[in-house]
Amino acid sequence: MTHNLVLPNQHAAVSDVEAAEGTGSSVADFRKEFDIDVEKQVRLVKISHMRYQHPNLEEITQFLLDFGMTIAKKTDDKIWFRGYSTDQYVYYVQKGPKQFLGGTYEVESYLDLEKAEKLAGASAIEELKDAPGGGYFVSVIDPSGFPVNFLYGQTPAAKGKTPAKVSANYTDDKPRKRVFQRFTPGPAAVHKLGHYGLSVTDLKGQLEFYFKNFNLVPTDYLYVEVEGVKHRVSVFAHIDRGDDYVDHHTFFLSHGATNHVHHSSFEVHDFDTQELGHQWLASKGYKSVWGVGRHILGSQIFDYWWDTTGNMIEHYADGDLVNDQTPINNVPAGSESLAAWGPELPKEFLA
Repeated sequence: MTHNLVLPNQHAAVSDVEAAEGTGSSVADFRKEFDIDVEKQVRLVKISHMRYQHPNLEEITQFLLDFGMTIAKKTDDKIWFRGYSTDQYVYYVQKGPKQFLGGTYEVESYLDLEKAEKLAGASAIEELKDAPGGGYFVSVIDPSGFPVNFLYGQTPAAKGKTPAKVSANYTDDKPRKRVFQRFTPGPAAVHKLGHYGLSVTDLKGQLEFYFKNFNLVPTDYLYVEVEGVKHRVSVFAHIDRGDDYVDHHTFFLSHGATNHVHHSSFEVHDFDTQELGHQWLASKGYKSVWGVGRHILGSQIFDYWWDTTGNMIEHYADGDLVNDQTPINNVPAGSESLAAWGPELPKEFLA
């Protein structure tokens, strides 16, 4: 009998330049393509929190507590949930029929709120008198009808307790001596909001709106090739903070048959935290969408769930960091580009 030699799996950490495999373009090329005037842009600092409307506040509150958030403030019809970062809250809920109320970005200055206020479909600047940390707020409607929100002047919260770092013993490097790993069952404590994504019928129009008006820069484009022509179908975008390092993506857009919210995603400490959180949610009877696994683009360990209202929500850990020197990557679209390992991709994830 002959046996086929099967090589063991391998892991490699490669630079952003290597990952682009010669397909990358620069931020300068991107700005030229979209005719971007950075002086006119609303300058984003970071993503702050998500905003949703839910019909049953009791159900969604219990879900978000089991998901790993805590209550920052609660009224009869509004709840602010926080993680353990310095963000006053990472998820805002108000009572009403199911509705997406937008992702929210912190901006550099009050002037940036005034710029946002001048965009088509913008609300007037509002002082958030009842929200933890206060601040000033503007909401804008994008070309596909989704709200996108901007916040300035919020007082930071005191940082919560950060979980301990797990020291790992490898085959040839074993620093953990006479120290044993012990874990306690429970939710995966949320640190901060990482990103959210939309599925849209007019991807080109959305790209023009978000790239020209805000300091968002693509990290990866996904494309399909038809008769030798590459057509963009998705983009992972990050906030441009120059040479400062930021998350691989803060915003995700994908072409779809309908306009709908895809998911929002929240960072947790590490893989063990995430896996314990997965088991906790499963034990409570919540419905898993996809995970636990590891993405290729962004490298995050992912875990997607349905909340009690039917919104997709994700835990993630160990994501990539980029800056303005990171080449903009171009990758063929396909399910095989979504995960290095994990359960089989469910059809509803791509819906």
